[in-house]
Amino acid sequence: MSKIISTHSFRGGTGKSNLTANLAVLVARAGYRVAVIDTDIQSPGIHVLFRLDPSSIKHSLNDFLWGRCSIQAASYDVTASAIGQVDESTDRPRLFLIPSSINAGELARILREGYDVSRLNDGLQDLLSQLRLDFLFIDTHPGVNEETLLSIAVSDSLVLIVRPDQQDFQGTAVAVELARKLEVPEMFLVVNKALAGTDFSVLKDFVESMYRVDVAAVLPLNNEMVEMASGGIFSNRYPEHPFTRELKRVAERILKPVPQPIA
Repeated sequence: MSKIISTHSFRGGTGKSNLTANLAVLVARAGYRVAVIDTDIQSPGIHVLFRLDPSSIKHSLNDFLWGRCSIQAASYDVTASAIGQVDESTDRPRLFLIPSSINAGELARILREGYDVSRLNDGLQDLLSQLRLDFLFIDTHPGVNEETLLSIAVSDSLVLIVRPDQQDFQGTAVAVELARKLEVPEMFLVVNKALAGTDFSVLKDFVESMYRVDVAAVLPLNNEMVEMASGGIFSNRYPEHPFTRELKRVAERILKPVPQPIA
């Protein structure tokens, strides 16, 4: 059964897209068919992490939303570049990316006209069936808008990224409350960019008590991530790094079946 995971943050700059890309790679490496869709249409960029050259993008999510192509035509197999060569005699693992356009005219049109959000929902369902996905990661737009609400509402799991920052803490409270109202089956937090010298266990307990939501991991701010400057997938380059080890814990959490409500 397919599983939809939305990764979201109330504010930008939390490292959401980096975490989404790394989690998708780790889940795919476990032997699954995975796709990542960049619905941060106003400020897209996750394609950079997968080293997908904009000049090679014939169709994007924007084209699908405006009826120019099917959602499958806007998907790109990034398995080889993201996780290496695979056995062609099997269809797993596989990793697909559905990017948004970085064309200035396309961005201006989105800001000026918007798009039919219900078509996005149809596209998500088509992706699951057409690509025979086990997991679909939605990299959302920060904050709250119609697309964000849709992404959260259709998700099996919501991963909220928060920095140890007072503005983040207040904004995340809004996101948590919305998720509860939308009755998301599973929700957990990832605290990112925790400073060296922080007692991570104390920070974890503090955040969990604030929101009454599990914290799956506390991730350290690290120089290697800064030095990479979005130049690839961190967990590929630093497979034994403490940051990667924490990411693997989050991936393991995603791989678990969603808890079912008690009848």
